[in-house]
Amino acid sequence: MNFRQFAVKNVQGNWHRYRAFFLSSVFSVMVFFIYAAFIFHPDVINGHIQGASGVRIGMLACEYIIMIFSFFFVLYSNSAFLKSRKKEFGLLSLFGMTNRQMHKMIVYENTFIALIAIAVGIGFGALFSKLFFMAMSELLQVESPISFYLAPKALIMTAAGFFVLFQAITLFTVFQIRNSRIIELIRAAKKPKTLPVFSGWLVLLSVLCLGTAYTIAYFTTAQKVLFVVLPVIFLVVLGTYFLFTQSSVAIFRRLQRTLPVYYSGTNLIAISQLVFKMKDNARVLFVVAVLSAVILSASGTFYVFYQGNKDQMMENYPHTIAFAESGSDAHRVIDPAKLKEVLQQEGVTIASEMKLVSVPWPTAEAAGKNSEAKANPRVVPLLISEDAFNREVAAPGKLKAIQVERGHAVAVTPIPAEISKDSIAKGMTFTAQLGGSSIQLLVDDIREGIHIVPSMLNYKGFLVIDQGQFDEMMRRLPDTETYALYGYELDNWEKAGPAVKKLEQLVPKYQQSYFVSRVESYLTLKQMSSLTLFIGLFVSFLFFVASGSMIYFRLFTELQEDQALYKSLMRIGVSIKEITRITTLQIGLIFFIPCFVGIIHAAFALRALGNVLSLNVLGYGLVVIGIYLLMQGVYFLITRRLYLKQLTRL
Repeated sequence: MNFRQFAVKNVQGNWHRYRAFFLSSVFSVMVFFIYAAFIFHPDVINGHIQGASGVRIGMLACEYIIMIFSFFFVLYSNSAFLKSRKKEFGLLSLFGMTNRQMHKMIVYENTFIALIAIAVGIGFGALFSKLFFMAMSELLQVESPISFYLAPKALIMTAAGFFVLFQAITLFTVFQIRNSRIIELIRAAKKPKTLPVFSGWLVLLSVLCLGTAYTIAYFTTAQKVLFVVLPVIFLVVLGTYFLFTQSSVAIFRRLQRTLPVYYSGTNLIAISQLVFKMKDNARVLFVVAVLSAVILSASGTFYVFYQGNKDQMMENYPHTIAFAESGSDAHRVIDPAKLKEVLQQEGVTIASEMKLVSVPWPTAEAAGKNSEAKANPRVVPLLISEDAFNREVAAPGKLKAIQVERGHAVAVTPIPAEISKDSIAKGMTFTAQLGGSSIQLLVDDIREGIHIVPSMLNYKGFLVIDQGQFDEMMRRLPDTETYALYGYELDNWEKAGPAVKKLEQLVPKYQQSYFVSRVESYLTLKQMSSLTLFIGLFVSFLFFVASGSMIYFRLFTELQEDQALYKSLMRIGVSIKEITRITTLQIGLIFFIPCFVGIIHAAFALRALGNVLSLNVLGYGLVVIGIYLLMQGVYFLITRRLYLKQLTRL
């Protein structure tokens, strides 16, 4: 048996340690290759696929993320392997192996693993790239599916990039044992551990950091989010670090002093071990908790944007088609009769329709203001009657009806006052000459966040006034000084794109800005959000696999110590069933404690996102968290089975 064969045999003998690292590396290579295959696809490079250029930029960014993340992941993995094999290296040194030969053996082992991982990863990438191209074709809405093509550049970049990465890390890690003496290597696993201690001040600091960060995130607003995001991240990371390095030790030390719990069943053994395991694994659990928070926050954000697009679009565009006409009976934009005729020809049915006659306020002058504004419905508030609002807006949308006295008004605005500096404020008085007479309106109340028509057709919103006062105004004003707002809600509007395009062709170019539709905006937004979700979930899943693998590595690093401990316990009468229960509890806590900490972090992050977007993201967040817990549970069961299988080989 030559030296290379000896290295291969070592890999086979330590396969239970290499398994998770190998599978994680394969998945990283596979995702990287699939993205590269799309990036270097001829149709994408030549611009034959509409929208593919933007996706290509996003995928290039993901490639950098994957490579950087893989570097640190492989670095940590190699360090964990070397630590778990110090006794083995000490024995090999004792039998005459030189440092040079040991370094050579490690290089051979890692090269062997790297070549297989790269080959298998590219193989799976080639296998699934066709499915990936089909999915991208559907998301990009191309007429014919993207053809299957394995770009040579993708193959070369993936193979060369990961091979260099593996080799660079291998050369970096072999020097960790270059100065270790034989006796240190042999006794590495037998060094006595001191009882973990904690600082009460650092425990308090972790609570204060997390509490402050959560409070800021919970109450943040769209105006403040850019200023608080970095301080919140810093506080969360700092608090999480001390939570695992200090608070976890304090909690388990407290359990040791809680005698009814400590002396119940096998808790004495489990808690005593967990005191040491939580301290020894604190940094790993800290990293996994942060990764879990990143995974859940990113996935939750992608999912919120994907699922919330339709709700947001329905709110911003209360009608599928809306347009404004100068004059209540003029049809300079489009004739409603012609609109209905086109829709009927296209097989599109109208679910509901609205016609709202309004009067533009001639000036923007309010109490304390002297500015003048042109009579344009897009920059000044529009006056509408209370009956028209209650009939056309409140009834279909199930909003509260408005009752207003003569000389008073209720403002209805699409944008909250805290966002728009030009919003109408409660108590503001509007005074102007309208229809040959002076009129004054006092704003009694504000209804914010209500879109009567798309915001592109009205800038400052509406003033709802008394019906009698509005009728008198209409009798004094010529028809040319009024505006008619039309809105049509279509059945199955998501598929009404061809009909809407035909209607847009009938609108004169100089009137195009007064005709809006939610269909094209929704389809464009849905396409981009679907692509973002699709691409982002790949990277999020990669992070998830890596975070689970880090716990897997850590468990198997301590396998020999646990085997010796449980062998001693069996000698004094502890059964295999009890050992299994103790081990399951310990693995479960190590797996799920950082998971639940990450969930709490992500919950507050999604709360902040909901504040910024003015959306209730709780339902979306629960879906993402549920899927994450399910996957984490599956990973836990697999790891538990493999670990117990190795542990019981006493």
